[in-house]
Parts: sequence; structure tokens; C-alpha cells
Amino acid sequence: MSLSILPDDIFNHSLATETQSPVSDREMEQAVQTLLLGLGEDPYREGLRDTPKRVVKALKFLTSGYQESLDELLNGAVFHEDANEMVLVRDIDLFSSCEHHILPILGRAHVAYIPNGKVIGLSKIARICEMYARRLQVQERLTAQIADAIQGLLKPQGVAVVVEATHMCMVMRGVQKPGSWTVTSSMQGVFADDARTRQEFMDLIRHSPSFH
Repeated sequence: MSLSILPDDIFNHSLATETQSPVSDREMEQAVQTLLLGLGEDPYREGLRDTPKRVVKALKFLTSGYQESLDELLNGAVFHEDANEMVLVRDIDLFSSCEHHILPILGRAHVAYIPNGKVIGLSKIARICEMYARRLQVQERLTAQIADAIQGLLKPQGVAVVVEATHMCMVMRGVQKPGSWTVTSSMQGVFADDARTRQEFMDLIRHSPSFH
């Protein structure tokens, strides 16, 4: 059976929780088995016999963000609060996967917003980062998605997101440059318009990137 599937039909983020995969686990396992054969391995030897199942299980976990929605994630944790000072959660560990090679992206996110009558549970900021990270990503899109989510949920005076990450597709293959870090940012509202507010945020997150 051949399948003609448009990516947008499968991975429309607003419909993610309603979308059922057109491919079974068994078909995915067979694809992994084919890859092992193509690499010159024997997928039936003892060490690789259960590898297709393990790979499928791992990939489904690492891309579980497709099955999550902001509504379910928040679970009502948005509160009315008369606050107007910066809220910052920094050094949020991120584990994502490069959509070009399906290799790891490892890093940290720093997320700030200035409330405009509403605040969000602090742990939910980390969960939002995690939800978008657990999809096939490019770092630029991941950064913008986090910022857009906070902006859409709270309508704050401004949102700032900085992501610092190292990409295994640059470390393990290609240019093979260990120690290189990519930094992306998304500034909205007062963080984009007011240089002093933006500088305060940057001063608060300034440090040498490291990942433990």
C-alpha cells in the first residue's frame, strides 16, 4: 500500500491531539529494520533483535509534543494578578531533535514576560518549552513558538525568549565542531520596543553557555 500524505495534514499543531498516525508501530519497526539492513547490519542478531521496537518507542517519546496541546498542558494555571514587573525563568533544560537529521539538540531556554493582568504557573513555562522541544525542530522555530505561546496565552506587555543550544548534527557529523553554540532570540512587545527593558533581561541571563 502506498501513502500520499502532506506533512501539514499530519502535524497541524492545532489538531495534534485529534490526529491519528496513518502508520502503525509495526510499519515503523519494519522501516527501522530496513535501515539496519542498509547500514550493513544483521537486524536479527541478538543485540539488534529488539532495536526496531526500542527505536520506535524512543522516537515517539522524543516527539510526544505533537500529541500535546496548550489547553491540556495549562490545566487552568493562568491567574489574574495585579503585577507589572518582569517574570523570568532561566536555564530551562531543553532536549529536542533536529528535523534535518533527527539528531539531538541540547540546550537551555530563558523565558521572561511582563504581566498585563494575568500570570501563569511558573512550572507551566518549562512545560511549554518542553512541549515544543519534543517535536522535530529548527532552533529558530522553537524559539518563536515558545514566545508566541506565552504571548497568546497571557497577552502580556512583552515576552522575551532566548535559546542557547548545541546541535549534534554539527558536532557528530558535517563540520564536526564540538563546543559550538547557537543562540536565538524572540523579543515581543516592550522587550522589542524598549532597549532598557531588553537590556535588563539580557543582563539577567548573561552567562557562559554550558550543558551538564
